[in-house]
Amino acid sequence: MLRARKALQRASGTLASMTALLAGASGLVGRELAYQWNGPGLLHLLVRRPLEIRGVAAALQRVHVLDFAALPALPRADEAYCCLGTTIKVAGSQAAFRAVDFDAVLAFARAAQRAGVQRFAVVSALGASPRSAGFYNRVKGEMEEALAGLGFPSLVIARPSLLAGDRTALGQPARTGERLALALSAPLAPLIPKAWRPIAAATVARALRHALADGRPGVRIVESAQLQELGS
Repeated sequence: MLRARKALQRASGTLASMTALLAGASGLVGRELAYQWNGPGLLHLLVRRPLEIRGVAAALQRVHVLDFAALPALPRADEAYCCLGTTIKVAGSQAAFRAVDFDAVLAFARAAQRAGVQRFAVVSALGASPRSAGFYNRVKGEMEEALAGLGFPSLVIARPSLLAGDRTALGQPARTGERLALALSAPLAPLIPKAWRPIAAATVARALRHALADGRPGVRIVESAQLQELGS
């Protein structure tokens, strides 16, 4: 943890001063990344619907409303964060889910490469694998595999467990199963292994910034327990 903090401090005059792209700023982790952004470089927020920026970070952020199925040329940037994601229930079908969690993610990654991005971070899911029997985790695993094939000099793949955060504040519909799981797990948290405990979206956001600031070359998969440590 100390090493991660020192890495972010060292990056304050270099990585943090560079321009960054963020896709999925209206979600739990994306919103926290936007809130935590302290520049001095610009953060470009790529969203599907208009988004109001609040707080001290507003002067350091620019909102771009666009269609991820037909992305234009993106602003030149050095690093990018991808927090795009939905559920099959919210999307309405497996095909619609895949259009967001695979197609849109890959479209953003390719556009980010063309914009000069060298460091790319993506939020995936616990248990992601292209060989998973479950459709959700299989798509996530296929997405990870496709991203790794793009050849970013530095790629960070975060695999958080159940995300904790206020979805109603984002104007998102309540997820009954998620809310029930969070309520049941709260009193049992000390007994649940770190790898499976719910994790705050704000913690994941901090961990992503620490991981990219580390500048480690190649593909780095950060499981939920390590996200807890990096983002604490």
